[in-house]
Amino acid sequence: MNWIFLILGGLFEVGFTSCLGKAKETSGAESYLWYAGFGISLVASMLLLIKATQTLPLGTAYAVWTGIGAVGTVLVGIFIFKEPATFWRLFFIFTLIASIVGLKAVSSH
Repeated sequence: MNWIFLILGGLFEVGFTSCLGKAKETSGAESYLWYAGFGISLVASMLLLIKATQTLPLGTAYAVWTGIGAVGTVLVGIFIFKEPATFWRLFFIFTLIASIVGLKAVSSH
């Protein structure tokens, strides 16, 4: 169950970074709504990470959480914010995903 909390926390990390990107593109009241989304996503992400680390090894949980956030944020950048999808960028995202899967595989919980 704590792996589910950890994955959800990582997805909320993608949410708060995406909200920052959208807030940067907008102005006025709309940007404040994106900043509110940032705050809500940040708190949810941290609470889920805290819950996951109650039983999962801290180093593994943190690495997986940040990995999900990094991979998700890069993918949002490519698909939503039209950032470049170069070979090397995708190659290193793949290696990051492989590392996350590897950490999950060797985790004792």
